[in-house]
Amino acid sequence: MTLTLKGTDLSARKVCARCIYDEGVRGIEFDAGGVCSFCRMVDGLKAQYETGTPAGERRLMAIVEEIRRAGKGKPYDCVVGVSGGTDSSYLVAKALEWGLRPLAAHYDNTWNTAIATENIRKVLGRLKVDLYTHVIDNKEADDIIRSFFLASVPDLDSATDIALAETLYRAASKYGVRYILEGHSFVAEGVSPLGALYMDGQYIASVHRRFGRLPMRTYPNMPFAAFMKWTLFKRIRKVRPLWYIAYSKSDAREFLEREFDWQYYGGHHLENRITAFHHSYYNPVKFGIDNRNNSLSASVRAGIMSRDEALRIYAAPPYMEPDLLPYFKKRLELTDAEFDRVMALPPKTFRDYPTYKRRFERLRPLFYLLAKSNLVPMSFYLKYCRKSTA
Repeated sequence: MTLTLKGTDLSARKVCARCIYDEGVRGIEFDAGGVCSFCRMVDGLKAQYETGTPAGERRLMAIVEEIRRAGKGKPYDCVVGVSGGTDSSYLVAKALEWGLRPLAAHYDNTWNTAIATENIRKVLGRLKVDLYTHVIDNKEADDIIRSFFLASVPDLDSATDIALAETLYRAASKYGVRYILEGHSFVAEGVSPLGALYMDGQYIASVHRRFGRLPMRTYPNMPFAAFMKWTLFKRIRKVRPLWYIAYSKSDAREFLEREFDWQYYGGHHLENRITAFHHSYYNPVKFGIDNRNNSLSASVRAGIMSRDEALRIYAAPPYMEPDLLPYFKKRLELTDAEFDRVMALPPKTFRDYPTYKRRFERLRPLFYLLAKSNLVPMSFYLKYCRKSTA
Protein backbone atom coordinates (compact mmCIF):
# COMPACT_ATOMS: atom_id res chain seq x y z
CA MET A 1 0.00 0.00 0.00
CA THR A 2 1.37 3.42 -0.95
CA LEU A 3 2.44 5.53 2.01
CA THR A 4 0.83 8.93 2.57
CA LEU A 5 2.20 12.31 3.53
CA LYS A 6 2.29 13.39 7.14
CA GLY A 7 3.47 16.50 8.90
CA THR A 8 6.57 16.60 11.10
CA ASP A 9 5.95 16.29 14.85
CA LEU A 10 8.78 17.84 16.88
CA SER A 11 7.10 17.54 20.27
CA ALA A 12 9.40 14.70 21.41
CA ARG A 13 12.64 16.20 20.01
CA LYS A 14 15.04 18.87 21.15
CA VAL A 15 14.58 21.88 18.86
CA CYS A 16 16.88 24.85 18.37
CA ALA A 17 15.91 27.81 20.54
CA ARG A 18 16.31 30.14 17.58
CA CYS A 19 15.19 28.24 14.44
CA ILE A 20 13.32 24.94 13.94
CA TYR A 21 16.22 22.55 13.30
CA ASP A 22 15.94 19.61 15.68
CA GLU A 23 18.20 16.93 17.13
CA GLY A 24 17.37 14.57 14.25
CA VAL A 25 19.38 16.72 11.82
CA ARG A 26 22.70 15.04 11.03
CA GLY A 27 25.70 16.79 12.57
CA ILE A 28 23.69 19.24 14.67
CA GLU A 29 25.06 20.53 17.97
CA PHE A 30 23.48 22.84 20.54
CA ASP A 31 25.25 25.44 22.67
CA ALA A 32 24.46 26.19 26.32
CA GLY A 33 21.65 28.48 25.24
CA GLY A 34 20.04 25.82 23.05
CA VAL A 35 21.04 27.50 19.75
CA CYS A 36 22.05 25.07 17.02
CA SER A 37 25.36 24.91 15.17
CA PHE A 38 23.63 25.78 11.87
CA CYS A 39 22.40 29.10 13.25
CA ARG A 40 25.96 29.79 14.37
CA MET A 41 27.22 28.80 10.89
CA VAL A 42 24.84 31.31 9.29
CA ASP A 43 25.97 33.99 11.77
CA GLY A 44 29.56 33.27 10.78
CA LEU A 45 28.77 33.57 7.08
CA LYS A 46 26.94 36.86 7.62
CA ALA A 47 29.97 38.24 9.44
CA GLN A 48 32.38 36.88 6.82
CA TYR A 49 30.47 38.29 3.82
CA GLU A 50 29.13 41.38 5.65
CA THR A 51 25.74 40.40 4.31
CA GLY A 52 23.17 43.14 3.87
CA THR A 53 25.52 45.95 4.95
CA PRO A 54 27.05 48.81 2.97
CA ALA A 55 30.41 47.04 3.33
CA GLY A 56 28.95 43.87 1.81
CA GLU A 57 27.50 45.88 -1.07
CA ARG A 58 30.89 47.54 -1.68
CA ARG A 59 32.63 44.16 -1.71
CA LEU A 60 30.17 42.86 -4.27
CA MET A 61 30.58 45.95 -6.47
CA ALA A 62 34.35 45.43 -6.39
CA ILE A 63 33.79 41.87 -7.64
CA VAL A 64 31.42 43.18 -10.32
CA GLU A 65 34.14 45.53 -11.52
CA GLU A 66 36.58 42.59 -11.69
CA ILE A 67 34.04 40.69 -13.79
CA ARG A 68 33.65 43.63 -16.18
CA ARG A 69 37.43 43.93 -16.63
CA ALA A 70 37.92 40.19 -17.17
CA GLY A 71 35.14 40.13 -19.77
CA LYS A 72 36.31 43.01 -21.95
CA GLY A 73 36.26 42.10 -25.64
CA LYS A 74 34.15 38.97 -25.06
CA PRO A 75 30.48 38.49 -25.91
CA TYR A 76 29.67 37.76 -22.24
CA ASP A 77 31.43 38.52 -18.98
CA CYS A 78 29.60 36.06 -16.71
CA VAL A 79 27.37 32.99 -16.78
CA VAL A 80 24.20 32.87 -14.66
CA GLY A 81 22.42 29.59 -14.00
CA VAL A 82 18.65 29.82 -14.51
CA SER A 83 15.86 27.46 -13.47
CA GLY A 84 12.74 29.61 -13.77
CA GLY A 85 12.76 29.98 -9.98
CA THR A 86 12.80 33.18 -7.94
CA ASP A 87 16.48 33.55 -7.08
CA SER A 88 18.00 32.80 -10.47
CA SER A 89 15.43 34.91 -12.36
CA TYR A 90 16.06 37.86 -10.04
CA LEU A 91 19.84 37.46 -10.35
CA VAL A 92 19.75 37.77 -14.14
CA ALA A 93 17.91 41.08 -13.82
CA LYS A 94 20.33 42.31 -11.14
CA ALA A 95 23.36 41.33 -13.23
CA LEU A 96 22.15 43.65 -16.01
CA GLU A 97 21.41 46.39 -13.48
CA TRP A 98 25.04 46.11 -12.31
CA GLY A 99 26.23 46.63 -15.89
CA LEU A 100 27.20 43.02 -16.57
CA ARG A 101 26.64 41.09 -19.80
CA PRO A 102 25.42 37.68 -18.65
CA LEU A 103 24.90 34.48 -20.58
CA ALA A 104 22.09 32.47 -18.99
CA ALA A 105 22.69 28.71 -18.74
CA HIS A 106 20.14 26.00 -18.04
CA TYR A 107 20.33 22.25 -17.53
CA ASP A 108 17.07 20.68 -18.72
CA ASN A 109 16.52 17.37 -16.92
CA THR A 110 13.19 17.08 -18.83
CA TRP A 111 11.15 17.38 -15.60
CA ASN A 112 10.59 21.15 -15.77
CA THR A 113 7.12 22.46 -15.05
CA ALA A 114 5.47 24.52 -17.79
CA ILE A 115 5.53 27.49 -15.39
CA ALA A 116 9.33 27.29 -15.00
CA THR A 117 9.86 27.05 -18.76
CA GLU A 118 7.63 30.08 -19.36
CA ASN A 119 9.36 32.04 -16.60
CA ILE A 120 12.74 31.51 -18.27
CA ARG A 121 11.32 32.59 -21.63
CA LYS A 122 9.63 35.70 -20.21
CA VAL A 123 12.59 36.98 -18.20
CA LEU A 124 15.32 36.28 -20.76
CA GLY A 125 13.17 37.46 -23.66
CA ARG A 126 12.33 40.76 -22.02
CA LEU A 127 15.95 41.34 -20.98
CA LYS A 128 17.36 40.10 -24.31
CA VAL A 129 19.75 37.69 -22.56
CA ASP A 130 21.05 34.72 -24.55
CA LEU A 131 20.47 31.19 -23.26
CA TYR A 132 22.85 28.21 -23.29
CA THR A 133 20.95 24.97 -22.62
CA HIS A 134 22.04 21.37 -22.16
CA VAL A 135 19.12 18.97 -22.63
CA ILE A 136 19.59 15.37 -21.51
CA ASP A 137 17.81 12.53 -23.29
CA ASN A 138 14.61 12.05 -21.29
CA LYS A 139 14.94 8.25 -21.08
CA GLU A 140 18.48 8.63 -19.79
CA ALA A 141 17.36 11.23 -17.23
CA ASP A 142 14.64 8.89 -15.99
CA ASP A 143 17.08 5.99 -15.79
CA ILE A 144 19.46 7.96 -13.56
CA ILE A 145 16.62 9.04 -11.26
CA ARG A 146 15.31 5.47 -11.17
CA SER A 147 18.81 4.28 -10.17
CA PHE A 148 18.84 6.58 -7.15
CA PHE A 149 15.34 5.48 -6.21
CA LEU A 150 16.41 1.80 -6.33
CA ALA A 151 19.56 2.66 -4.34
CA SER A 152 17.29 3.65 -1.42
CA VAL A 153 19.16 6.90 -0.72
CA PRO A 154 17.70 10.34 0.03
CA ASP A 155 19.65 12.00 -2.80
CA LEU A 156 17.05 11.26 -5.48
CA ASP A 157 17.70 14.41 -7.52
CA SER A 158 21.40 14.98 -6.83
CA ALA A 159 22.23 14.19 -10.47
CA THR A 160 20.45 17.41 -11.48
CA ASP A 161 22.62 19.56 -9.21
CA ILE A 162 25.86 18.02 -10.48
CA ALA A 163 24.73 18.35 -14.11
CA LEU A 164 23.76 22.00 -13.63
CA ALA A 165 27.18 22.78 -12.16
CA GLU A 166 28.91 21.03 -15.07
CA THR A 167 26.68 22.82 -17.59
CA LEU A 168 27.61 26.20 -16.09
CA TYR A 169 31.31 25.37 -16.29
CA ARG A 170 31.00 24.16 -19.89
CA ALA A 171 29.16 27.32 -20.92
CA ALA A 172 31.79 29.50 -19.24
CA SER A 173 34.65 27.56 -20.83
CA LYS A 174 33.09 27.68 -24.31
CA TYR A 175 32.90 31.49 -24.27
CA GLY A 176 36.07 32.18 -22.28
CA VAL A 177 34.11 33.47 -19.28
CA ARG A 178 35.89 33.51 -15.92
CA TYR A 179 32.90 34.05 -13.60
CA ILE A 180 29.74 32.09 -12.78
CA LEU A 181 27.00 33.80 -10.74
CA GLU A 182 24.79 31.53 -8.64
CA GLY A 183 21.42 32.61 -7.26
CA HIS A 184 21.69 31.13 -3.77
CA SER A 185 21.00 33.01 -0.55
CA PHE A 186 21.95 31.38 2.75
CA VAL A 187 19.86 34.07 4.48
CA ALA A 188 16.70 33.11 2.55
CA GLU A 189 17.38 29.36 2.18
CA GLY A 190 19.84 28.40 4.91
CA VAL A 191 22.67 25.94 4.37
CA SER A 192 21.22 22.45 4.10
CA PRO A 193 22.85 19.92 6.44
CA LEU A 194 24.98 17.17 4.92
CA GLY A 195 22.77 14.08 4.87
CA ALA A 196 19.74 16.00 3.62
CA LEU A 197 21.45 15.99 0.23
CA TYR A 198 24.82 14.71 -0.98
CA MET A 199 26.22 14.85 -4.49
CA ASP A 200 29.44 14.30 -6.39
CA GLY A 201 30.39 12.85 -9.78
CA GLN A 202 31.61 9.49 -8.47
CA TYR A 203 28.43 9.02 -6.46
CA ILE A 204 26.32 9.60 -9.58
CA ALA A 205 28.42 7.17 -11.63
CA SER A 206 28.59 4.43 -8.98
CA VAL A 207 24.86 4.39 -8.23
CA HIS A 208 23.98 4.42 -11.91
CA ARG A 209 26.52 1.70 -12.70
CA ARG A 210 24.87 -0.56 -10.12
CA PHE A 211 21.21 0.14 -10.81
CA GLY A 212 20.98 1.77 -14.25
CA ARG A 213 19.78 0.13 -17.43
CA LEU A 214 20.93 2.64 -20.07
CA PRO A 215 24.41 4.06 -20.77
CA MET A 216 25.06 7.66 -19.71
CA ARG A 217 25.70 9.37 -23.05
CA THR A 218 24.04 12.77 -22.84
CA TYR A 219 24.29 13.30 -19.06
CA PRO A 220 26.95 15.94 -18.21
CA ASN A 221 28.59 14.33 -15.18
CA MET A 222 31.49 15.97 -13.34
CA PRO A 223 34.26 13.52 -12.40
CA PHE A 224 36.98 14.75 -10.06
CA ALA A 225 39.38 15.50 -12.94
CA ALA A 226 36.78 17.79 -14.53
CA PHE A 227 36.14 19.51 -11.19
CA MET A 228 39.87 20.22 -10.85
CA LYS A 229 40.10 21.38 -14.48
CA TRP A 230 37.37 23.98 -13.99
CA THR A 231 38.59 25.22 -10.61
CA LEU A 232 42.40 24.86 -10.61
CA PHE A 233 43.38 25.13 -14.26
CA LYS A 234 40.59 27.12 -15.94
CA ARG A 235 40.19 29.05 -12.66
CA ILE A 236 36.52 29.75 -13.27
CA ARG A 237 35.28 31.57 -10.20
CA LYS A 238 31.87 31.09 -8.60
CA VAL A 239 30.23 34.11 -7.02
CA ARG A 240 27.01 34.18 -5.03
CA PRO A 241 25.97 37.84 -5.09
CA LEU A 242 23.00 37.29 -2.77
CA TRP A 243 25.46 36.37 -0.01
CA TYR A 244 26.63 40.00 0.05
CA ILE A 245 23.47 42.07 -0.33
CA ALA A 246 20.20 42.47 1.53
CA TYR A 247 17.85 40.04 -0.20
CA SER A 248 14.18 39.30 0.31
CA LYS A 249 12.69 36.42 -1.65
CA SER A 250 9.17 37.86 -1.35
CA ASP A 251 10.33 41.26 -2.62
CA ALA A 252 12.16 39.55 -5.49
CA ARG A 253 9.02 37.63 -6.38
CA GLU A 254 6.92 40.81 -6.42
CA PHE A 255 9.50 42.50 -8.67
CA LEU A 256 9.50 39.58 -11.12
CA GLU A 257 5.72 39.41 -11.25
CA ARG A 258 5.45 43.15 -11.86
CA GLU A 259 8.21 43.50 -14.45
CA PHE A 260 8.04 40.22 -16.38
CA ASP A 261 4.60 38.68 -15.73
CA TRP A 262 6.63 35.96 -14.01
CA GLN A 263 4.53 33.31 -12.26
CA TYR A 264 5.07 31.76 -8.83
CA TYR A 265 5.13 27.95 -8.79
CA GLY A 266 3.88 27.36 -5.25
CA GLY A 267 6.95 26.89 -3.07
CA HIS A 268 10.69 26.38 -2.76
CA HIS A 269 11.93 23.67 -5.19
CA LEU A 270 8.51 23.21 -6.81
CA GLU A 271 9.51 24.65 -10.21
CA ASN A 272 10.81 21.21 -11.28
CA ARG A 273 8.61 18.13 -10.92
CA ILE A 274 11.28 15.65 -9.84
CA THR A 275 12.66 18.13 -7.31
CA ALA A 276 9.11 18.71 -6.06
CA PHE A 277 8.53 14.96 -5.67
CA HIS A 278 11.93 14.57 -4.00
CA HIS A 279 11.29 17.25 -1.37
CA SER A 280 7.52 16.99 -0.96
CA TYR A 281 7.05 13.21 -0.85
CA TYR A 282 10.09 10.97 -1.18
CA ASN A 283 12.36 12.37 1.53
CA PRO A 284 9.64 13.05 4.14
CA VAL A 285 7.90 9.69 3.69
CA LYS A 286 10.87 7.35 3.31
CA PHE A 287 13.56 9.07 5.38
CA GLY A 288 11.73 11.43 7.72
CA ILE A 289 13.66 14.32 6.11
CA ASP A 290 11.49 17.37 5.57
CA ASN A 291 13.66 19.85 3.66
CA ARG A 292 11.24 22.67 4.42
CA ASN A 293 13.11 23.12 7.70
CA ASN A 294 15.91 24.83 5.71
CA SER A 295 13.84 27.68 4.30
CA LEU A 296 11.51 27.88 7.32
CA SER A 297 14.47 28.16 9.70
CA ALA A 298 16.00 30.79 7.42
CA SER A 299 12.76 32.80 7.52
CA VAL A 300 12.73 32.65 11.32
CA ARG A 301 16.38 33.75 11.57
CA ALA A 302 15.69 36.65 9.20
CA GLY A 303 12.64 37.78 11.20
CA ILE A 304 10.31 37.18 8.26
CA MET A 305 8.29 34.58 10.17
CA SER A 306 7.78 33.80 13.83
CA ARG A 307 9.17 30.54 15.17
CA ASP A 308 5.65 29.44 16.19
CA GLU A 309 4.35 30.07 12.66
CA ALA A 310 7.23 28.09 11.15
CA LEU A 311 6.56 25.18 13.51
CA ARG A 312 2.86 25.27 12.61
CA ILE A 313 3.64 25.07 8.87
CA TYR A 314 6.21 22.33 9.47
CA ALA A 315 3.64 20.27 11.39
CA ALA A 316 1.34 20.23 8.33
CA PRO A 317 2.07 17.91 5.37
CA PRO A 318 4.15 19.36 2.52
CA TYR A 319 2.20 20.45 -0.55
CA MET A 320 2.35 18.12 -3.55
CA GLU A 321 0.51 18.21 -6.86
CA PRO A 322 -2.30 15.62 -6.79
CA ASP A 323 -1.03 13.82 -9.91
CA LEU A 324 2.69 13.92 -9.10
CA LEU A 325 2.94 10.47 -7.50
CA PRO A 326 1.32 8.61 -10.43
CA TYR A 327 3.37 10.75 -12.84
CA PHE A 328 6.59 9.67 -11.07
CA LYS A 329 5.64 5.99 -11.24
CA LYS A 330 4.66 6.19 -14.90
CA ARG A 331 7.83 7.99 -16.00
CA LEU A 332 10.07 5.57 -14.13
CA GLU A 333 8.06 2.51 -15.26
CA LEU A 334 7.25 1.40 -11.72
CA THR A 335 4.18 -0.61 -10.80
CA ASP A 336 2.43 0.19 -7.53
CA ALA A 337 3.92 -2.98 -6.04
CA GLU A 338 7.47 -2.12 -7.19
CA PHE A 339 7.17 1.41 -5.86
CA ASP A 340 5.92 0.23 -2.47
CA ARG A 341 8.65 -2.43 -2.26
CA VAL A 342 11.42 0.14 -2.78
CA MET A 343 9.82 2.63 -0.39
CA ALA A 344 9.85 -0.12 2.25
CA LEU A 345 13.56 -0.96 1.77
CA PRO A 346 15.89 0.00 4.63
CA PRO A 347 17.21 3.54 4.10
CA LYS A 348 20.79 3.92 2.89
CA THR A 349 23.04 6.96 2.48
CA PHE A 350 25.90 8.09 0.26
CA ARG A 351 28.22 6.28 2.71
CA ASP A 352 26.96 2.97 1.28
CA TYR A 353 28.30 3.80 -2.21
CA PRO A 354 31.63 4.99 -3.67
CA THR A 355 31.97 8.79 -3.51
CA TYR A 356 34.67 11.46 -3.42
CA LYS A 357 33.80 12.39 0.18
CA ARG A 358 37.03 11.11 1.79
CA ARG A 359 39.07 12.72 -0.97
CA PHE A 360 37.37 16.04 -0.25
CA GLU A 361 38.23 15.58 3.44
CA ARG A 362 41.89 14.79 2.71
CA LEU A 363 42.15 17.85 0.46
CA ARG A 364 40.44 20.14 2.95
CA PRO A 365 43.31 22.72 3.06
CA LEU A 366 43.23 22.99 -0.75
CA PHE A 367 39.47 23.47 -0.83
CA TYR A 368 39.70 26.09 1.90
CA LEU A 369 41.99 28.13 -0.35
CA LEU A 370 39.70 27.53 -3.33
CA ALA A 371 36.69 28.67 -1.29
CA LYS A 372 38.47 31.83 -0.12
CA SER A 373 39.23 32.57 -3.79
CA ASN A 374 35.59 31.98 -4.87
CA LEU A 375 36.71 29.02 -6.98
CA VAL A 376 34.31 26.76 -5.06
CA PRO A 377 31.38 27.89 -2.90
CA MET A 378 32.18 28.34 0.79
CA SER A 379 29.16 26.14 1.55
CA PHE A 380 30.88 23.29 -0.33
CA TYR A 381 33.92 23.60 1.92
CA LEU A 382 31.81 23.77 5.10
CA LYS A 383 29.67 20.75 4.20
CA TYR A 384 31.82 18.40 2.12
CA CYS A 385 35.34 18.83 3.49
CA ARG A 386 34.64 18.17 7.14
CA LYS A 387 35.24 14.71 8.59
CA SER A 388 32.35 12.31 8.06
CA THR A 389 30.26 11.36 11.07
CA ALA A 390 28.69 7.94 11.54
